[in-house]
Amino acid sequence: MKIRTAFALAALAAALITGPTVVRAFHDGGVGACDGCHSIHSYENGVMTRMAGSFLLKGSDSSSTCLNCHEQRNDPGPTSYHVSTPDVEMFFPNPPKQLSPGGDFGWLKKSYNWLNAPAQPAASPGERHGHNIVAYDYGYMQDARNVVAPGGTYPSASLTCTSCHDPHGTYRRSLGGLITRGGQPIMDSASYSTSPDPDIKHAVGVYRLLGGNGYYPRALNAGYAFLANPQVAVAAPAYNSSETNAVTRIGYGAGMTEWCRNCHANIHKGTDAITHPSPSALGTTITAYYNSYVKTGDLTGIEDTAYWSLVPFEIGTDNYTTLKMIVTNTPTRGPDPVDGNPAVMCLSCHRAHASGWDAGTRWNTKTQDIVFNGNYSQEGQIYQPYGQGRTEAEALQAYYQTPAARFNALEQSFCFKCHSKLPP
Repeated sequence: MKIRTAFALAALAAALITGPTVVRAFHDGGVGACDGCHSIHSYENGVMTRMAGSFLLKGSDSSSTCLNCHEQRNDPGPTSYHVSTPDVEMFFPNPPKQLSPGGDFGWLKKSYNWLNAPAQPAASPGERHGHNIVAYDYGYMQDARNVVAPGGTYPSASLTCTSCHDPHGTYRRSLGGLITRGGQPIMDSASYSTSPDPDIKHAVGVYRLLGGNGYYPRALNAGYAFLANPQVAVAAPAYNSSETNAVTRIGYGAGMTEWCRNCHANIHKGTDAITHPSPSALGTTITAYYNSYVKTGDLTGIEDTAYWSLVPFEIGTDNYTTLKMIVTNTPTRGPDPVDGNPAVMCLSCHRAHASGWDAGTRWNTKTQDIVFNGNYSQEGQIYQPYGQGRTEAEALQAYYQTPAARFNALEQSFCFKCHSKLPP
């Protein structure tokens, strides 16, 4: 008893010296607790903790292990780090719940069929809605059409959460901005506008624990190693939320397209059918189009209110002070108008995980009108060339709960946010 008492007093004294314990995120910019993902034994205290997976994972594969935490049953709505909605909560007409910038993987399980005209049936299979991660425990299967990544060679059968995210969080950014796999200890995440900056003794993690130069999952080999480091970016702490009243801005700085090309090396390079340039500086003319476009038929916009999260862009800077400031305001450029060179990137049109539309795009690129007769959907009608089989609730969720009334009653493609001076 005396030993226990002495130990308790010592712990209390330490707490008084060091201050109260801070509750931190699991990954915290680097590796999480080992037993959060791995289990030495299949059962602990009579409860199964590990499936038949390799690497002693608590799931049958790496993505299933991730979704043990990143999918949550009975979520009341979009919440923090959740990226997938359980199957039983997406029965028609319920849409996926999560509204993080990357999107909800649940859209991969929502397929649609409709009629454009009496003899024109059309379809939007769920697997076309984004990155088809393999997570057998949660019903996610490999892409049935693309054997390898479009524009690259990465095998679809090996696409998992850890294809993009380093589960051990080894990549870090030092005070000088250098990104390495080792060196100074990681003191915290650098993914948020509230994250600390690195100092002379400590590094910080990279954006979203993404893999950098030299990274490849252990299930593959060095032939698939990344060449580019993670992009420069920061998010607001409340990044997973409805945009009914306000947009959620991510401070995209630079390097997004270069990082995506770790797997999609030839996408948007003119070597395939998709030739939209990326990255590509908006330039003075396109920036003026972007700033002026409010909705179809309305080009009265100004820079201070021009930003749409449905059509984001990089501001072209690696200045983290600038990036941390822009997540709370919407001008095209950062607070300093001479800092940065806005550019189109992959995430200007696509979501990193999945969306309600084909190719994981942020808006429906397969229709002439985004809004038709004041609604996103043509729910209940026989022919749905614009609603394309989605309910109004599903389409609204796919647009992150941005009200259709925000746009013209016959709103055309969001491509016109940048190309508003071109004829429709």
